[in-house]
Amino acid sequence: MQSKIKAFTSAALSLLIATSPLASAQGGQTMESGLIDALRFDAKRHERVAPSGPALQAYIRAGYLDAKPSARADYTDYRLLKKPATLMGHPLVVIEEEYMTAYIGCCVSEGVGVTVRLDGSADKLKAFAKDNACGYSEIDDPGAELRGFDIANDLPKGKYASLSCRERDSQR
Repeated sequence: MQSKIKAFTSAALSLLIATSPLASAQGGQTMESGLIDALRFDAKRHERVAPSGPALQAYIRAGYLDAKPSARADYTDYRLLKKPATLMGHPLVVIEEEYMTAYIGCCVSEGVGVTVRLDGSADKLKAFAKDNACGYSEIDDPGAELRGFDIANDLPKGKYASLSCRERDSQR
């Protein structure tokens, strides 16, 4: 009888741990790591460390992004985050994925871009951009840019930055 109680208690504790906020945070860290790998550049192979598809699918499965992009312009899907997530310590706002489904003219530059709301120093983002063949830029009003793509949003005023980790960025 005592062994059954121990087994039941052990199973119940395992279930509680698996569904706790800590487990969610670890899942979020896994998603963030996957996205960072899709942004990271392997200079020896001259390509991104990981494909963007699985990284975005993880965010979609976890409910952070809609399966259908918020907008598509030229070759780029724009996805506005539905719930809070971070990237390198900054609130993640938008994930962009550029790829070709059909030729619409020159020139696709496959890869991923992100926009974050700066929360503190941007030094880590700038260093990442330099080390991983990405472009870095600060954005005054990303909400206006998104509305230009017919993406309704209520982004608060603040300092924002964008990382662009596409083919063209690796060729600079």
